[in-house]
Amino acid sequence: MNASHDLIAVFGGIFGLLAVFSLIGAGLKYRVARGEPHGVIDNLNARIKAWWAMIALIGAAIWIGPWGVIALFAFISFQCLREFISLTHTRLGDHRALLWSFFVFLPAQYWLIATHWYGLFSILIPVYAFLLLPISSSLGADTTRFLERAAKVQWGLMICVYCLSHVPALLTLEIAGYAGRNMLLIVFLILTVQSSDVFQYVWGKLIGKRKVSPAISPSKTVEGLVGGVLTSTAVGAALWWITPFTPLEAGLIALVINVMGFFGGFVLSAIKRDRGVKDWGAMIEGHGGMLDRVDSISFSAPIFFHIVRYGWVA
Repeated sequence: MNASHDLIAVFGGIFGLLAVFSLIGAGLKYRVARGEPHGVIDNLNARIKAWWAMIALIGAAIWIGPWGVIALFAFISFQCLREFISLTHTRLGDHRALLWSFFVFLPAQYWLIATHWYGLFSILIPVYAFLLLPISSSLGADTTRFLERAAKVQWGLMICVYCLSHVPALLTLEIAGYAGRNMLLIVFLILTVQSSDVFQYVWGKLIGKRKVSPAISPSKTVEGLVGGVLTSTAVGAALWWITPFTPLEAGLIALVINVMGFFGGFVLSAIKRDRGVKDWGAMIEGHGGMLDRVDSISFSAPIFFHIVRYGWVA
């Protein structure tokens, strides 16, 4: 099958599963909750509804093509950076640096991806932005908590823009025997990592007892983590046919990015606890903010990109 047929097959399967889950959710609401408010069931149904919208949006971006995917992730980065900055302490002296972050470095990063300029794309933020942003802040002549404020802007730009931009950057890779199919790498990454989040939630609700770290993530359990990572690793191995990997390679790569995805959510949960909030925002019903939904991808995407780049690029 060609890439288009593979994408249709994958998204057809996803929408089929969502239809089944929607029926299950409706059944639980009717039989268990008797149509009355029920915290767990209502949260589950809200999550399922949000997944319909998110999968449809990703599918539409992929249907448009590379520019659609780049535009979608540029928007996601903008929203995530907005959520991150809104929960961190900034002062008037940081406004110039924030303008550079939102309106110069963010669009420049995605423009470099669109033009396949890997050399500059790979260092624009970790080198040039890292140096120029504190210079810009220092010109505001405000030294109150300066180191903390500068680090927050740099950290937000790295996580929300640089790391997430590695998802559409997969389109720039030239893989022998895989021409025209790079969009499927994005599908593999998103499905594998996001399914890990879902399965961790499911396994945690079913058999979760021991907390991973109550102080950082009260809802995450050891059983949920192990069950979710192993199940989604099996999902990744089953999706080998849309990748340039063998089933074993797909499973091992899925394991790596699932573990990194967990730590992405874990680290950003630590930041949320430091700020005294449960979610980054309320943009997505049942999920919280945009950054709550893509925190796992922010850590897994750069690792996946470089695994593919150094292991499969001709």
